[in-house]
Amino acid sequence: MNELMAARSLTTRPVVTLGGDAVAHVKDTVCDAVASRITGFTLTGRSLWSGPLKDGLPWPAVYALGHDAVMIRDRRGLVSAAAMMAHQQALRSRILGARVLTDSGTEIGTVLDVVVEGGTGGRVVGFRVAASKRFVPGPTRHRRRVYVPRGETVTVTGRALVLPDDAVRHVADDLSGFTALVGGVPGRRRGSLP
Repeated sequence: MNELMAARSLTTRPVVTLGGDAVAHVKDTVCDAVASRITGFTLTGRSLWSGPLKDGLPWPAVYALGHDAVMIRDRRGLVSAAAMMAHQQALRSRILGARVLTDSGTEIGTVLDVVVEGGTGGRVVGFRVAASKRFVPGPTRHRRRVYVPRGETVTVTGRALVLPDDAVRHVADDLSGFTALVGGVPGRRRGSLP
């Protein structure tokens, strides 16, 4: 499995060609929540006072999503940001802050971030959630943020994500534990549904 990273950590990540030319910085991640994939990125200029660019970066033009940069073959992969966004939503506008429920109606919490797979995959593998007290009981400081796998299917209805019950049987406290959890490697697991 490729490195997992929080989608919010991609903001300001440089977009660089394979020839070493810095093209732009990531402004926002564009995602298809139902298909659970990154579909592209909106971009901003490279300088501090640069605003949003009219060009966007569709996922098929991404060579690799790395820890330090988004790699592209060349600038020819950029498209109109407006055209790219026509059928998709920026991550912040729909997913962040959404309620997370199971298909049996258990409230998990609200989405703080989306966990994506780097490399060439671009898959959404889970969510960082501000857990509800019913889902992760205990003092507030111990239940606030957990990582929840997305499961096989995700349904988006309004401002809620509905995950399968089986997907949220185990959650992780941190990203390294979550990587072990979704990678099938024993790791720090926490909590389970009643």
